[in-house]
Amino acid sequence: MKWTLTTAGLLFLLYPVFRPWEDETTTQGAAAAMGSTAWVASHLFAMIGFILVPIALLEIHRTAAITFWVGAGLTLPYYGAEDFGLHEIAAQPNILELAEAVRYNPAAVTTFAIGLVTMGVAAIMVAIRLRTLPAILFAAGFALFLPQFFTPPAIRIAHGVLMIVGCVWLAWASARSQAEDPQLAAA
Repeated sequence: MKWTLTTAGLLFLLYPVFRPWEDETTTQGAAAAMGSTAWVASHLFAMIGFILVPIALLEIHRTAAITFWVGAGLTLPYYGAEDFGLHEIAAQPNILELAEAVRYNPAAVTTFAIGLVTMGVAAIMVAIRLRTLPAILFAAGFALFLPQFFTPPAIRIAHGVLMIVGCVWLAWASARSQAEDPQLAAA
């Protein structure tokens, strides 16, 4: 569990660090960002992180793990479109209109938002159960996942730092607690 959640935390940090930060309001900037291999890799980092977290949560809080999986299931299709779809249309002259159509499709953006909120709820469930600083930081990272999209790159990278700190600290603190008292395993 500790390595799974640690890896997820690292991937959530790498996501904003490696994401290209071009001006996506211009055709040139959008094409440069979305057309790069760093775009694909960075979004894959987040997607793999979303898959790893509930695996780790199975040992901490099973209900939160299931809730997180539902949220990830709702979020990942949007990430796939954002990652692979926008990457493929990056060379099109009307990339700005196409990107807006992909990003703001009502069904897509709704399931994306519901998925991120659901993952935040799952993380808060963990914090309520454990009542520790690592669990609170973990929950804060996921509760802020949706709002951080509306902030500048520096804040988004700071959010990545919060994610790695929360995930790694929770992983190691939970592993230590479970080693001391195996009855603390998931309920």
